[in-house]
Amino acid sequence: MMKKRILAALLCLCLAAGLLTGCGNSAASGSQPASSAPASSVPASSAAGQGETRTITDHAGRQVEIPAQVDRVVVTDIYPLPSVLSVFLGSAEKIVGIHPMSMSAAQTGTLGEIFPEILEADTSFMTGTELNVESLLALEPDLVFCNASNAEEMEAITNAGIPCVGVATGKWNFDILETYAQWTALLGEIFPESDKSALVREYSEEVYQEVQDKVADLEEGSKKKILFLYQYDENTMVTSSSKFFGQFWCEAVGGVNVASEVPAETSNAVITMEQVYQWNPDVIFITNFTECQPEDLYTNAINGDDWSSVAAVQNQQVYKMPLGTYRTYTPSSDTPLTLLWLAQKVYPEKFADLDMNARVKEYYSEIYGVELTDEQVEAMYNPPAEAAAGRG
Repeated sequence: MMKKRILAALLCLCLAAGLLTGCGNSAASGSQPASSAPASSVPASSAAGQGETRTITDHAGRQVEIPAQVDRVVVTDIYPLPSVLSVFLGSAEKIVGIHPMSMSAAQTGTLGEIFPEILEADTSFMTGTELNVESLLALEPDLVFCNASNAEEMEAITNAGIPCVGVATGKWNFDILETYAQWTALLGEIFPESDKSALVREYSEEVYQEVQDKVADLEEGSKKKILFLYQYDENTMVTSSSKFFGQFWCEAVGGVNVASEVPAETSNAVITMEQVYQWNPDVIFITNFTECQPEDLYTNAINGDDWSSVAAVQNQQVYKMPLGTYRTYTPSSDTPLTLLWLAQKVYPEKFADLDMNARVKEYYSEIYGVELTDEQVEAMYNPPAEAAAGRG
């Protein structure tokens, strides 16, 4: 079934290629399907000529003039994007610079195995949130991707004479599937020869509907209460507020984000054990932005906190989120698969027939042409503490 769908979509893309004259701004506006982009100023077919340019609209609503042929790319503070770009292009050869946070995920996850050239990318131009423009210029990028919310950085890069494309994370109300679809739509405009955005959107929508069909009969009182531990160590405990990705994940799998009502000026919310006791979550997911592992909760290994009375701990329903090509809490190439995995963990009885190993390998093979081994899939879904952000 999936192969027939892929072939049909590819045929449509081939037919559309003859009509495609450039890149448009549908991904930036969010008002049109990601697979239908209007034309830009320079035809894609003329991209071979040196000095030619095209104009696109990025996620910040900026008109950006980019080279018709992009061969050297740097990604600054949009950490998951190097992995998305590598899988999208089927290679990391164009990526000459990435943030250290992106590099640590590539080193400890599967991205560095699939595309080892990513491990050669430079990271010296970024220290934390600080950009060294001189070091960036030394990489001679044709194009730089950065966070669309970082106006100061975008201005600095543009003033240095480098085309800078802003990529948004929260523009679509933290709907991770839509965010990933919009990312690939934008990449499809910049790299039309590698465009897979229609396939990505179609697959994501089918997975979402698959999950919704299985959780549709849940009544409000029977929905599982879910807690995301974004960060947990001796100093702090941080979860997802209603303004972050955890909220979407909970709603998408038919669960309830226990922290949705916590006041938070930002996406993350600092919480206490007293609040955890009050919420008594049924399921806990731990991100790869912290070294904490499920065993740490089962053995009360952090800060003297006692988790023994929490339902998720009593029922052994504490899970470390996967580390695929990137940390899967955020948008990534693994996003549709992460939705399936989360749904199966929250409601195992409803997804008893789901073979994640087979689905992961099928998805990567038929959408991206990447053949994963059983060992690589196993590693994705059992990340070590060393996979935490900033390590590796």
